[in-house]
Amino acid sequence: MHTPTAVPSPSSLVIERGASLRAFNTFGLPANAKILVRLASEADVKKVVNDPELGRAPKFILGGGSNLVLTQDVDLCVLKIEIKGRRLVETRDDAWIVEVGAGESWHETVQWCLDQGLPGLENMALIPGTVGAAPVQNIGAYGVELKDRFESLDAVDMITGRTVTLDAETCRFGYRDSVFKQRLGGKSVITKVRLRLPRPWQPVLGYMELERKIAETANIRPDARQIFDWICEVRRAKLPDPAVIGNAGSFFKNPVVSAEQCRDIIGRDPEIVHYPMDDGTFKLAAGWLIDACGWKGKSIGRAGVYERQALVLVNRGGASGAEVVTLARAIQESVYGRFGIRLEPEPVVV
Repeated sequence: MHTPTAVPSPSSLVIERGASLRAFNTFGLPANAKILVRLASEADVKKVVNDPELGRAPKFILGGGSNLVLTQDVDLCVLKIEIKGRRLVETRDDAWIVEVGAGESWHETVQWCLDQGLPGLENMALIPGTVGAAPVQNIGAYGVELKDRFESLDAVDMITGRTVTLDAETCRFGYRDSVFKQRLGGKSVITKVRLRLPRPWQPVLGYMELERKIAETANIRPDARQIFDWICEVRRAKLPDPAVIGNAGSFFKNPVVSAEQCRDIIGRDPEIVHYPMDDGTFKLAAGWLIDACGWKGKSIGRAGVYERQALVLVNRGGASGAEVVTLARAIQESVYGRFGIRLEPEPVVV
C-alpha cells in the first residue's frame, strides 16, 4: 500500500504526495492526489502561487468535497481550503454583513449566525460543504439561494497572486452556476465570503414542506429558529448523513421548463411536482421524475438511489466513481425516455 509523504516546500507549505482523498469527499470514493496542499490562510494561497513547483502546476480546488464524484486519481495539485473565521463586519439600516472564511462549514455558519441573532440563512440549513464552495455552486434550498444573501467575496488570482474582491454582478450567479464554474474555473481561490442578511428579517415560507409544518403546528408566524428546526427535520427525514452513507446530496439539478412544456407534462402526468418561477418558466422536481421512472431504492453495482429520496445517489459500501457515473447515466436516459427532459448532474465529476 502506498503511504503519502509530507514534504515541506521552500515556502514553508506542507505538501503531501500520493495523499488519499477518500476522507475528503462525502461520497467516500477512492482516489489519490498527486499533490495535496492544505491552505489555512490567504497568505498560504499566495505562497502556492509563488512556489517554483506549485505555481506552474495545474490546480484542483477542494472545499468540503460534498459536490464531487471522483472516478480516478487526481493528477493535479489539489488545494484543500481550510481558511477559518466568522465575524459581523457591518450593521447597516437594511442589512447585517457577515464575513466568513472559505473553509468554514456552511451549516455551522447558518447556526452561528442564528446564535448571534443574525437570521436570513435558515432556509439553507444542512446544505453540506464549505462557505467558499457556496458561491461557486450558488447553493440554494426552500426558496433561498446564496445570491439572495450575497454581498461580496475575496479571491486570490492563481496567475498573479493578487487578491480581488468580486460583487454579485461579477460572480454571474445562475441556477447552481457562477463565474467560478465558467471563466474563473480553477483560476482563482475564494478565501472569504461576505453575506448580506436583510433587515428587517422576513420569513421565506413558499415551499410545500414548510406550509405542511405550519399547518401541523398551527404556528403561522414562525421565527427564524423555528424555520431552521423545520428545515433540519425535513432534510434529515429525506437525506442520508454522509458520515453514515456516502453521498453528495442532491445529485441532479431541478430542470427548468417553459410554461408550454410544463402544461404538456401535466397533461400526461397531473401529479408532477412543479414550481412557478419569476420569469414565467417552471421548475420541476427532479426527484419526482426519477421516482416516477421507478429508480428509488435501485442499485447498479455498489452505487444506489436512496430509498427515501430519489434525488440522492448513495455509496452502499465500496462503490467506485465509475459505478456512480454509470447509475447517473442510466437514470438520465430513463427520465429522457419518459419525459423528454435531460437531467443535469450537480456534482463535479473528476
